Amino acid sequence: MPGNDREKIRHLLVIQDLEGQRTIPLLETTYSLGRDVRNAIVLSSRSVSRQHAILLRVLIPDTEQYGFRIIDGNFKGKRSTNGLFINGTKCFSHNLQNGDLIAFGNPHAQAQYYAISNLSEAAFIESYTASDLSIFLSGQGNPANPFETIVSDTSVEGASDAALTRLASFPELIPNPIIEMDLLGTVTYFNPAAANKFPRIREIGQHHPILANLLSAVKNQTGNSFVREIEVNGEIFEQSVHYLPESDLIRTFIIREITEQKQAEAELKQRDRLLQAVTEAANYLLAEMNYEIAIEKALATFGEAANGDRIYLFQNHCHPVTGEMAVSLRFEWIQPGMETSHHHWQNQSYQTSGLGRWYNTLSGGQPISGLTQEFPTTEKEFLRRDNIQSFLLVPLRLEEDFWGYLGLADCTSPRRWSRHEESSLLTMAAIISGARQRQQVEEKIRYQALHDLLTGLPNRLQFNDLLAKAIQTAVHSPKSLAVMFLDLDRFKMINDTLGHTLGDELLQSVAQRLRASLRPGDTIARWGGDEFTILLPQIIETDEVIQIALSILKALENAFYLQEHELYISSSIGIALLNQQSPDAETLIQHADTALYYAKDKGRNNYQFYKESLNAKVPELLSLEKSLRHALERDEFLLYYQPRVNIISGEITGMEALLRWHHPDMGIVAPNVFIPLAEASGLIIPLGEWVLQKACIQNKIWQDAGFPPITIAVNLSPKQFRQPKLVEKVAWILEATGLEARFLELEITETTAIEDLNFARTVLKDLEQMGLLLSIDDFGTGHSALSRLQVLPLHNLKIDRSFIKELTTDNTNNKVAHIITAIVALGRSLGLTLIAEGVEKPEELEFLKSINCDDVQGYFFYRPLSVQQATEVISSKWNISQGLR
Repeated sequence: MPGNDREKIRHLLVIQDLEGQRTIPLLETTYSLGRDVRNAIVLSSRSVSRQHAILLRVLIPDTEQYGFRIIDGNFKGKRSTNGLFINGTKCFSHNLQNGDLIAFGNPHAQAQYYAISNLSEAAFIESYTASDLSIFLSGQGNPANPFETIVSDTSVEGASDAALTRLASFPELIPNPIIEMDLLGTVTYFNPAAANKFPRIREIGQHHPILANLLSAVKNQTGNSFVREIEVNGEIFEQSVHYLPESDLIRTFIIREITEQKQAEAELKQRDRLLQAVTEAANYLLAEMNYEIAIEKALATFGEAANGDRIYLFQNHCHPVTGEMAVSLRFEWIQPGMETSHHHWQNQSYQTSGLGRWYNTLSGGQPISGLTQEFPTTEKEFLRRDNIQSFLLVPLRLEEDFWGYLGLADCTSPRRWSRHEESSLLTMAAIISGARQRQQVEEKIRYQALHDLLTGLPNRLQFNDLLAKAIQTAVHSPKSLAVMFLDLDRFKMINDTLGHTLGDELLQSVAQRLRASLRPGDTIARWGGDEFTILLPQIIETDEVIQIALSILKALENAFYLQEHELYISSSIGIALLNQQSPDAETLIQHADTALYYAKDKGRNNYQFYKESLNAKVPELLSLEKSLRHALERDEFLLYYQPRVNIISGEITGMEALLRWHHPDMGIVAPNVFIPLAEASGLIIPLGEWVLQKACIQNKIWQDAGFPPITIAVNLSPKQFRQPKLVEKVAWILEATGLEARFLELEITETTAIEDLNFARTVLKDLEQMGLLLSIDDFGTGHSALSRLQVLPLHNLKIDRSFIKELTTDNTNNKVAHIITAIVALGRSLGLTLIAEGVEKPEELEFLKSINCDDVQGYFFYRPLSVQQATEVISSKWNISQGLR
């Protein structure tokens, strides 16, 4: 080529059609021109054929320069419909000269050809956008026309259509391999590019991958052209096949190599499979309540998607003998037909077994990946026992702790793990670690649900469950059982005088002495406050019960030394035996409670057995229940309202209605005294309706006064929630009071929700369809987990005040804080609003802010308020928001 840039011949084609004028630099060896958008140069005119003409680069004889020849028709030799005209003369083939005017059927689609020199590269590029190329070129200093004509090839002008078809394809100039084969499978032609790329193409013939199955493929095609993918020596190509019926030839054209594209597509498909597997595994780990089953399903799903042979979950622990840090295989998924390696990976000390590199690398948060042959010798020995050829390990972390690792193995080939596989396994590790954390939290929550946080004793729920099981056993046994109800004499005085902290320590010490006074197999539970219940199974004679009661009374005789105080305390014990008068759990506890009151009447520090001659209730309770029956009609009940506050803005987001009983003689009676009486007697149903109606009326009054609308929350008791026509009664109250359903929030306790989950779901769905807000109250005190409650249509989750209280008293690395954090995170993942109850201290509020809790209730902001006080608070907040003083 000329060394001087200005000596270089440059070729331009100026197109004029219905789309306007555009200049095209001719830089390629071959161009197709026509109306079809697949042409290299598209001409916009109805007179133009789909492929009207071919433009070929040809050498100028006796020079190193080239020009262009234009041929009428397509690559198969088929002429255009309306012909090709050069400078007004119709022709089939023409060697273009500078200035030639080309018409494609009529003047609506035409082009002018320029071959120019004496033009810089910059000016040449600028010419692409010139509106009038002739004027532009004249302004460049009269660029020279390097030749006036190209010598015509007369053989072309008189050639047959088949010969021109071969010329049009110009195969020797094309860098893509082209091969022709006849219908007998004989290779009749291949271009230099094909010979270079596939040197044995003629020798191998139709058995070569390029030509394999081509004859049958052509016969089975409806058209004469198609595209297929082929693989040759690991390379993948896109092959265009054309059957030329006029010559009984099959021409193949290698369009492009697509190896990298196919690899990328395969990687993308594998990445999608892995992502889908990770999603399915996450669903298993979220929905399946059994942690071990969830892990097995998750590992199987991921192992199959990753095309691995084995997937392991290893867990760190202290060696049972040496105490060194060791690792054991906890879960394993293997391909069918493989043997488990569980016994290979038990109690392996990192240092002794030569796996110290694994511990150091993985504990630092880095994965380990590679071929077994590249691993250190000691590690190879372990891996080869399972025929592992390549291994990928990622750490499992729980908060800041390195608790194990996840391993993916290939036993059939030395495999290099892709970044998608590594990142997917890391994601799996994070999901599994999250599931483990949730498992620990739920175990903690279940423990909390079944145990008293202060003493560690079983709580009321667990005691009832154990008692019910013990009764079933006793019914089929010659032995019986007894229930003791115990409370501490004068504990309230100590608690009120010396403070709750010392009172809590006293309860813990009492619990230890009571536990030590019992036989193996006996159960003691904290019933609440200073009350304890004791289950004595396997009783043969009453004297056994008496001896245990005396042992308990004696155990409490000695002084308790707490915080430099010398404290003395005694207890009263009521006892009920399983018999015809006390045949079930509820009656046993009730009769033991009744006997307890009589033990107190006998002067305390003694025990009493229940007998039929005792009243079903002590006189005080009978009197209280009698008063309760008339309290509603005498208008002795009133509602207090405790605001719920947004933790960030401090704005009031709602009110909780709290029932109070103003007894004419006793004054304010605590809800924990009269609510159980109302529940037991059935009075809770009319009382609950009164609360609902009163709360709705008050909320409507505030709205009518012009205050911003807020929600009013009302707690439903278990019996009230289970009444047959609850939904209809709520609807009637809303209609009667005129309050919109979206401003009423109904709360049920966790225990109420899970006692009959299907029933609860049905009722709550009906209430939700009405537009009400639904909440779980006192979460954490029942025997459930969020994975069970997620089936209910809930909006809010209220964290029980006992957890908030423990925030500042828990001394064991603040485990309660972790539980609250997990509850908030899990609740938020289910789309619930989180509300913390019982917030009384600034540090409690700051902690709740830090974990993104939504709302709070408690004395830190507001105590329960009378209607007048609540109205004043709402009014004050509203005035401030309006900018009033």
